[in-house]
Amino acid sequence: MISVITPVYNGERFIESCIKVVIDQNCPEVEHIIVDGGSTDLTVGIIKQYAQKYSHIRWVSEKDRGQSDAMNKGIAMAKGEILAILNVDDYYEQNALNRVSEIFKTLPEPSLLVGNCNIWYDGNYLAFVNKPTKLKLIDLLLGPSANPFPMNPSAYFYHASLHQKIGLYDVNDHYNMDVYFLLEAVQVATVKYVNKTWGNFRQITGTKTFTDIKSGQHSQRLELLMKTYWEKLPLPQRWLIPIGYRFYRNVDWPRLKYFIDEPRNLLPVFKNKFKLLRKSLKSMV
Repeated sequence: MISVITPVYNGERFIESCIKVVIDQNCPEVEHIIVDGGSTDLTVGIIKQYAQKYSHIRWVSEKDRGQSDAMNKGIAMAKGEILAILNVDDYYEQNALNRVSEIFKTLPEPSLLVGNCNIWYDGNYLAFVNKPTKLKLIDLLLGPSANPFPMNPSAYFYHASLHQKIGLYDVNDHYNMDVYFLLEAVQVATVKYVNKTWGNFRQITGTKTFTDIKSGQHSQRLELLMKTYWEKLPLPQRWLIPIGYRFYRNVDWPRLKYFIDEPRNLLPVFKNKFKLLRKSLKSMV
């Protein structure tokens, strides 16, 4: 069975569509655990309405210490051997859960199964598809600019027993808990990547994740977390990996790829640079 865990607080805008997404998967071996943090809007009323109709929905509503605490409560409630985290504003591709369930029958325990994820800006603009193909610890420690991380849990699934090895989510961490989980998980689990799109992550203006990324604090927190792992690496990796991390982070890879694919477009750039240089030299004469 797959236990889909949804933490939510004042999520009336998305909770109904989130519930329907799991229902529409038509997966016979699924339970949907919704952990509400004591919402003051219409969230709880909507959950109750669907829970009365669908027996696979289990829920609780009480004050918590944030998203990590809510996920831990969901894990404690879960009956399935496979866990999935589905944030209230994200969603699955059709038939994703049935496909995932079939693949897990072939995997040893504990395993982490990772697919692709559509990244949507403000809900309706497909920015890119997250394809995290390199998932060894040393690959991830080079940072997401070098090797994309799994950006959203709607596209990865894992054995519940994995938490027995790496512990639960840190209730004091409200931003990097997903990254920390992945860095720990890839060290002890069998990791399998499948080049299929299973999840959808909506980066919506005003949400916690969007605000954190735009403020630049996300990058700062990520590097601080990475440092705790770099310090444990053997020499010379302890020095080389941070250098590689900062190198990849500071290169405009989309722009570089654009010029590699279309080298003739470099000519206008060089012409413009030459004009600026000539103008600068003239001003010095």
